[in-house]
Amino acid sequence: MSEDSYLKWMSSETQTSWWNDSGISSEITASIDHGAVGVTTNPILIYRALSSNRNEWKTEIQKALRNHDSSDKAVALTGVVVKKASALLYPVFKQTDGNSGYACSQVDPALSGNREEMLEAAVEMNNFGENISVKLPATSAGLDVMEECVSRGIHVTVTVSFTLSQVLAIAERYRSARKKAKQIGKNPGKCFAVVMIGRLDDYIRDISLDMKANVDEIDIQSAGLAVVKRAYSIYQQENYEAELIIAAMRGTYHITELAGSKMIMSIHPDHQDPFLDNTMPKKELIENPVDPESIKKLMSIPEFIKAYEPDGMKPDAFISYGAVQRTLTQFSELGWKRLEGF
Repeated sequence: MSEDSYLKWMSSETQTSWWNDSGISSEITASIDHGAVGVTTNPILIYRALSSNRNEWKTEIQKALRNHDSSDKAVALTGVVVKKASALLYPVFKQTDGNSGYACSQVDPALSGNREEMLEAAVEMNNFGENISVKLPATSAGLDVMEECVSRGIHVTVTVSFTLSQVLAIAERYRSARKKAKQIGKNPGKCFAVVMIGRLDDYIRDISLDMKANVDEIDIQSAGLAVVKRAYSIYQQENYEAELIIAAMRGTYHITELAGSKMIMSIHPDHQDPFLDNTMPKKELIENPVDPESIKKLMSIPEFIKAYEPDGMKPDAFISYGAVQRTLTQFSELGWKRLEGF
């Protein structure tokens, strides 16, 4: 593979960095060779990693399954994959003095409204390793737990997030958590704020079809980009300390249109191939505006307005947003419950 790959260029020549969206060890190693400095996982990816090569994980799986009930089993199995990922990334973590090199570990999606149990799970997962970032949902409860975790020095990634109001709430709560940590003499944990860009497009597409909105596919493909570029602009203006992660890509445009930004791209191996050689044009396009006509058309969809406007939703409404419920259900049914029955 060429050292001049788009991913190598992006990670070494621009402000943009990228993480591998997979828990499979061989894919993590390959991604590091192309400049990846982190790993994101979710319950579905954990299940896929363990299922892809049971022989690789045989000993660790046996240890994890020994003397655990179903709920504890899922946490233990998550730890099997995340601990391996964190070990592969630990050299990056040390070389960057803790600025990069994180592996994400997501709590049970069914706990999205349960503050007490989410915090307990976050503390347990934090013990998986020094360079673990615990994934919490961008719900009202999740934000409370995030603030408490950060004040204790626990690194967090706030996910299941699709809207500008969610990532702005994350940034503000993280700023408060940093102050709280410093007041009690603790080094605050890092915070990564996710926008699931492609899943937002998927959701807006379904809504637009249902309501027979006057939008085209090119407009739908602009939805997530419009939210992300607006979020990025505000993050830069406000000098927010949280770092934006863009996840759940659906096409090359979700990466190329954001290149040059001070953001993290979480890229699944299924979407890496076009970027692994030197044929993709290397241009920083973050300053390119989203077509205003597409935004105008999308504003006819109430669910897009909720996603695009800074005050589109209050935190107590985050958990009921359609894309949030859809994703939590998928993570639970196709990931966490399968781990419980592994």
